[in-house]
Amino acid sequence: MLALMQRTRVEKVHLMVDPPTGLRAIIAIHGGRALPALGGCRYLAYPDDDSAVADAIRLSEVMTFKAALAGLPFSGGKAVILRGPHVEDRARLFEAFGRFVDSLQGGYITAVDSGTSTTDMDCVAQATRYVTSTTAAGDPSAHTALGVFAGIRSTAMARLGSDNLEGLRVAIQGLGHVGYGLAEHLHAAGAELLVCDTDPGRVQLAVEQLTARPVAADALPTTPCDIFAPCAQGGVLSAKTVAQLRCAAVAGSANAQLASLEVADQLEARGILYAPDYVINAGGLIQVALQYGHAEPVAITQQLSQIGQRLTGIFAQAQATHRSPARVAQAMAERLVYG
Repeated sequence: MLALMQRTRVEKVHLMVDPPTGLRAIIAIHGGRALPALGGCRYLAYPDDDSAVADAIRLSEVMTFKAALAGLPFSGGKAVILRGPHVEDRARLFEAFGRFVDSLQGGYITAVDSGTSTTDMDCVAQATRYVTSTTAAGDPSAHTALGVFAGIRSTAMARLGSDNLEGLRVAIQGLGHVGYGLAEHLHAAGAELLVCDTDPGRVQLAVEQLTARPVAADALPTTPCDIFAPCAQGGVLSAKTVAQLRCAAVAGSANAQLASLEVADQLEARGILYAPDYVINAGGLIQVALQYGHAEPVAITQQLSQIGQRLTGIFAQAQATHRSPARVAQAMAERLVYG
């Protein structure tokens, strides 16, 4: 754990166990910027404790880079609650997590993420004011989806020469709140959708409402398409997966899509344009950060509109320097964070 913290420059990892509620939680705070840490809380099952800690550590670094490139005055944080097979009282569990957050005295501000909801954040808010994405604040998923949609248009322009998505074939891996919202935007723009999800009901809904074509999860990455959009869990882009991709570009909402930066180089070598995940999926963080700071809705809209422009600049620099957009984005973020 310490080696991973050192490698990612994560400053603190806080642990909490609350036997009465069954809470087992981790909060990782990245030390790159002397600012409050902001990031979502995941409520997921993990194969072991070490995997959960590693997830929190890696994603806190990603959140710092995401905030820096979006011009937000926060460092990165990430919370993980390990999901057991059964919980007696979910509300009490998240109230206990709220006490954990409050014990850090504003050093970390939490929000929704995979496996959590605005209702869960309402429970957290019973114990701390350092929380957003409550029912009153709103779910940021729609903003994430809108930002990814704008990013896909910029990606299509850079790789295919047009941001007109009509007839474009997009393979969406994961139909959660963000993935389904993205699918709706793409359908409205006339794109042809190929979809998969672990929940057959979501797939069927996309078939019925969005005329999507279902594809088996293991077959989706190898299915011919224009854009592959990972919108589920991270780590989907491994050396093996990239060797099998049959697309012109990868642009999706999932965090930490790349197994390593070397995989980004492999994408570049294959002529597959990659939209760096913490650039294209920043819409949710933008909404959460600005809403927490009581910004007007127009300010949020203006910030969201810059996601596509930011990607266009990264693509142009990558082309000019013959580097992967992932390496360009990381270099930009590291300059902003570390100087």
